[in-house]
Amino acid sequence: MKGKKEITIYDIADELNISPSTVSRALKDHKSIGKETKKAVVKLANKRGYRPNSIAASLRSKKTNNIGVVISWINRPFISSLISGIEMEANLKGYNVIISQSHDSYQNEVANARALFDSRVAGVVVSLAMETADYEHFLQFIRNDIPVVFVDRAIEDLNCDLVVIDNYSAGFSATEHLIAQGCRKIAHIGGSRLRNVYRERQRGYLDALKANNLPIADQYVFESERLSAEEGTRCADELLSSKNPPDGIFVANDTAAVSVIQYAKRRVIKIPEELAVIGFNNDPISMIVEPALSTISHPAVEMGRIAAQQVLNKKDNKHIVRSESIILKTEVIVRESSLRKK
Repeated sequence: MKGKKEITIYDIADELNISPSTVSRALKDHKSIGKETKKAVVKLANKRGYRPNSIAASLRSKKTNNIGVVISWINRPFISSLISGIEMEANLKGYNVIISQSHDSYQNEVANARALFDSRVAGVVVSLAMETADYEHFLQFIRNDIPVVFVDRAIEDLNCDLVVIDNYSAGFSATEHLIAQGCRKIAHIGGSRLRNVYRERQRGYLDALKANNLPIADQYVFESERLSAEEGTRCADELLSSKNPPDGIFVANDTAAVSVIQYAKRRVIKIPEELAVIGFNNDPISMIVEPALSTISHPAVEMGRIAAQQVLNKKDNKHIVRSESIILKTEVIVRESSLRKK
């Protein structure tokens, strides 16, 4: 069965016995076209189901009203909130959002960047994959004056805007909170140190231990490639099965932190009396688990909105060559999983 023929401005022009250029200008509400002609063109276009060819238009103008987004996992609460913020701001300014997932794979990220570039996006918001150590695939945008803004998982090697939090201070505060609750053997489960967020959270953790004259033990420091629930369980098993288990754990995201709590409960380890746990992100799951998870706030929606604002600002002001780093505040959210001293 043959598909229905796509209606073009030439079909409308033939039916109304006017020129295609008149149809084009009428559909754009150009002031040179009379009201009656505009009305007739729009009426027939709607009746015939005419759709503007945005691909052809983008080929002519070498740009679209689309912002590309490269993220790791769309099913992570922080990421979905981040995307929500990007879409809110983009839609407000008349832009659409094209979302691509890397699944924390470098090769996927490279392919996604190429696809977005070929789609002629107006700008790109990027949160890097865990595996990414080379950033050549973003140069195609920079060389063509297409703004790139890194959000959360960012790099400073390229002349691009960054929208981040102070991960060092957040890691320091999370660890100091556990120390204030009486913990003296504190472990840390972090993500890949290739990523600024996990590297800085770990640095804050280590400096908090040093500042409070507590020992740093290599067997208490874990690096996870995915920071998934499964990875949280694996790390918890290794930590809590050791001869000298920790009495506190700072986990660099809530997903893995919740699985630590669940594993500890299966081992009949009392939380927070025997093991205090704090996560990161303030995901919805942190309030569902029992006991509720202490965590660090992470303003995902606001970060997304600001990232989209930066993309559009640079797109419309190409004379701006200086990159900008925007750092948002976080806070410790204390709940039952770590609260020993009331």
